Amino acid sequence: MQITRQADYAVRAVLFLAAQEDDERSPTNRIALEEKIPPSFLAKIVSQLSVAGIVSTSRGAHGGVSLARSAEDISLLEVVEAIDGPITLNDCVIDPDSCAFGDECPVHDIWVDAQRELVSRLEATHFDSLAAKYRQKARN
Repeated sequence: MQITRQADYAVRAVLFLAAQEDDERSPTNRIALEEKIPPSFLAKIVSQLSVAGIVSTSRGAHGGVSLARSAEDISLLEVVEAIDGPITLNDCVIDPDSCAFGDECPVHDIWVDAQRELVSRLEATHFDSLAAKYRQKARN
């Protein structure tokens, strides 16, 4: 399983915003430049993140993008799923009947456990801790 480039860009954009001062708005062109995200692609990502309630946007001279909630309330899972949809390692994890082997499949439980562990890890990772690492690297 591999997240899409769009989800990776979304994570980078949210991380950039999380590392800013509280309530600081950033123009999308600055986010695009600093995070090496194509501006036209970033506009679509920001729109999806806004619909998901992760970022807020405003127009005008003092406009830009900011987090809609505290960085400690936004998980890595939430951002990835806002862009890519629910994480699924295999169709059978969601629909066991999709497997030709059904209950006899020796791999099914592994897929279920692996997905559960991945989702749990992403859900437990919040942008406040990631932003602290981001700021530390920026200082070095």
